[in-house]
Amino acid sequence: MIDMDIAEIFKAGGIVMYALVLCSIAVAAIMIDRFLLYRRAEKELESFVMQLPLLFSYASLTDVYEKIKDKDNAAACLVQAGVKAALDGGDVRLALDNAYGQVAAQLRCRMNYLSMIVTLSPLLGLLGTIGGMISSFQIFNLQAGQPLAITGGIGEALTATATGLCVAIFALVVHTYFAGKMDTVLTQAEQAEAFVAAELRKRGA
Repeated sequence: MIDMDIAEIFKAGGIVMYALVLCSIAVAAIMIDRFLLYRRAEKELESFVMQLPLLFSYASLTDVYEKIKDKDNAAACLVQAGVKAALDGGDVRLALDNAYGQVAAQLRCRMNYLSMIVTLSPLLGLLGTIGGMISSFQIFNLQAGQPLAITGGIGEALTATATGLCVAIFALVVHTYFAGKMDTVLTQAEQAEAFVAAELRKRGA
């Protein structure tokens, strides 16, 4: 087995390796950004949703708003919007829909970039490999009778495909993880939205 250091592997993959490195950095940055966002969106989310019936059962809308106005999870944003609209005499349904749309947009933000990188990275790797194979055939033409010239070049060129697949797998794992998180958070938020809409309707809001 040929011993290659990271610099040699990077060089063997060709110019597309720079694009793949940028893709991997982008995935890492999105992962950190989404982790911080979802940690905030999930903060006390389940317990907050479970406590809503008890909170609305004994407190006025003004008291409810005072108790939840400092909460920062996804469901709290919806409840705050609905209760505030009811207190201000506004359209509760519209306020809830707008708040849900904003929450969903925040949770989905940048997920499309991960999907793009999952598709793009293997293609970039394949492009680098094809370029390397073309170069290897050219070398073979110049060095007739030396088959190792072409096989060695092809072996090195395949590093681009391998790197592209690694980046794609990384992006796919990150996307799948946060897609699951998003479904969980939105489900809890929808439960809170449905409860608040029904409760405010009972109170004539």
